[in-house]
Amino acid sequence: MTRQDLRQQGIDTLQRLFGSSAQAPGLANLLTEPVFGGVWNRPGLAVPDRMLCVIAALSTIPRLRPLRRHIVAGLELGLTPEAIREILVQAALYAGFSAAEETLALLAEILADRGIAFPADPPEDVSSEELIRRGAEVMNTLHGARARLGYAAPDNQTTGALYPTAIQYGYGEIWFRPGLERRQRALVAVAGFTALRLPEQVGKFGQSALNVGLSKTEVIEAIIQTAPYTGFPPALNALGALSAAFG
Repeated sequence: MTRQDLRQQGIDTLQRLFGSSAQAPGLANLLTEPVFGGVWNRPGLAVPDRMLCVIAALSTIPRLRPLRRHIVAGLELGLTPEAIREILVQAALYAGFSAAEETLALLAEILADRGIAFPADPPEDVSSEELIRRGAEVMNTLHGARARLGYAAPDNQTTGALYPTAIQYGYGEIWFRPGLERRQRALVAVAGFTALRLPEQVGKFGQSALNVGLSKTEVIEAIIQTAPYTGFPPALNALGALSAAFG
C-alpha cells in the first residue's frame, strides 16, 4: 500500500468514525496516514473494541477535548451509554476517582445534548463480606496463582494496608458492575495501564486477559491502539512487558 493509499484509507476512516475528515492544523498527514489509515485499520481487534481502548486511555489522563469526540463516535459505533460510563468508572479506579468528576460530567453533557438519559447507577447493596468474596473470585478468575504475588501477597503488611480496599471495591464492586463484559474490562485495564505508563500492570493484566476471552493478538492490538493518543514510548514499554509476560 502506498502512502497515498494509506492516506485515503485514513480519510475514509475519519469520515466513517467522526462524520468529517478535518484534522488538527500542523499535523499534516500524521493523523490520516499512521493513525487512521494504519492503526485503526490493523487486523486483530474489532473497531468498537479499538474505540473502547481509546476512550479508556484518554479518560485516564484525562484529555477532555479528544475524549468528547471519541465518546460521540463510540455511541455511533454502538457502545451503550452504560458501557461508556463503565469505561470511565473503571479508568478512574486506575487514574484516581477525581478524574471521573470530569469524565462523567462530560458524558452527562454529551448524553443530554443527544436527548439520552444518563444511565442510573447500579445497586450497591451487598455486604462488605460479599464484596471481599466476589473480589477474590474475580482475582482468581483473572490471575490464577498470580493473584497473591507481589503487592497482592496476603502476608505483605505494607501493601496490605491498602490492597484489601482494592479487592473489595475494584474487583468486588467495579468488575461486577453491569455494562461491560469481563473481556471488555480487561481491555480497559490494558489500555488504561498503558496510558498511565505502568508496564508491570500491563504485563499482569495482559496475561490475565487471556483467561476472560481475549487472544494474545487482541491484547497486543489494545496496546498499539493507545500509542497515537497517549504516546508511542509508553506503548512500546508496555509491549516489552507483555512480551516478557507471554514468555
